Amino acid sequence: MTVTYTARVANARFCGFSKLLLMWKGSIYKVLYKEFLTFFAMYTAISITYFFLYDDQKRYFEKLAIYCNHYASLIPMSFVLFYVTLVVNRWWSQYTSIPLPDRLMCVLSGGLQGSDERGRLLRRTMMRYASLSALLILRSVSTAVFKRFPTMDHVVEAFMTREERKKFEGLHSPYNKYWIPCVWFTNLAAVARCEGRIKDDHTFKLLLEELNGFRGKCSMLFHYDMISVPLVYTQVVTLAVYSFFLVCLIGRQFLDPSQGYPGHDLDLYVPIFTLLQFFFYAGWLKVAEQLINPFGEDDDDFETNWLIDRNFQVSMMAVDEMYGDLPMMERDRYWNDSNPRPPYTAATLFVLRKPSFQGSTFDMIPKEEMHFQPLEDIAENLEESGSRHPNMALFNRLLNAAPSPTGLMGGALRRTSAQLQRLRHSPS
Repeated sequence: MTVTYTARVANARFCGFSKLLLMWKGSIYKVLYKEFLTFFAMYTAISITYFFLYDDQKRYFEKLAIYCNHYASLIPMSFVLFYVTLVVNRWWSQYTSIPLPDRLMCVLSGGLQGSDERGRLLRRTMMRYASLSALLILRSVSTAVFKRFPTMDHVVEAFMTREERKKFEGLHSPYNKYWIPCVWFTNLAAVARCEGRIKDDHTFKLLLEELNGFRGKCSMLFHYDMISVPLVYTQVVTLAVYSFFLVCLIGRQFLDPSQGYPGHDLDLYVPIFTLLQFFFYAGWLKVAEQLINPFGEDDDDFETNWLIDRNFQVSMMAVDEMYGDLPMMERDRYWNDSNPRPPYTAATLFVLRKPSFQGSTFDMIPKEEMHFQPLEDIAENLEESGSRHPNMALFNRLLNAAPSPTGLMGGALRRTSAQLQRLRHSPS
């Protein structure tokens, strides 16, 4: 199941993320330490071999190391981050495509009426068909679910009847048959509509729409499993990372400082920055390797078996035990309160001291007094400033160029012009 650390970073504080660096489960150290130790061991072996070479062999090795270090920068490494971004987006999209029964069970519980045994049987059977469809598709894409239900006998024992298995296996198709329980669902919904247990066509339509949304998510999971990130993209990223660090095994060796090679004035023995570079680039590649298929059994993979248990129990409870089960309505505690406000604990009383937000301009202070001016004063000001105001000439051109008085713009401009003329000639 995905390692959850949300509560540890609820509030931003000094070195808030530093505590997360000590976690082991789901960490980069757990998935990368073998490759890291292998790289360091190979680097150390080459470095020790260098000191046991003859002088002429050392000079040749030094030329080879400088050559490798010079041309290692030509290997593109920046697009590894773009690849990881693509994989992370795909990872989250796959999670949102997992079919959840919550919307369907609410519509089914409210739309299919009948508290008798027939109504209960219809609701439970239809919800079981939806859960069966989700199980079949998860069994097709998740190794954890397949290990739990390796054969159809296990599926029958958990979700199907023998008669349903005969119908299921009697339909011969070379394709995945996860959609068959959804068709059974629609057939039962049509039967319930004919029996009058679904009161109107609008409810029937809403029920089928929710089922189609549920089936659509099952289909998306199947397509995500079938259509992977293009293999050439994965290969070129992997080759770029591996070839870069294979070259670095020689190119980043510390050479004899007495030879005066540029950048080799100091021999640190431990390639600190090369190891950090390996940790970051190879770590990104490991992140992509972990997330490209989240239906496995890694630490950050989806807990699909838990989802199956949760969805099945919740859906059956909603359409059966909770059908028609309502608490008695009574007046709430704020019935006679004109300004209801839920209580605060002592730790949250500071919220009461905060003023409510009124708008970003609520606290602005005007630089001068702003009073409404009479229309006569506005006309006089326009007449006095008409000759020198740069916009008055444009305003007059708009008046002269206005279309017929029947037009909206022309009519508005001419009415404004007539009103201004009356104000100009009216006695003060």
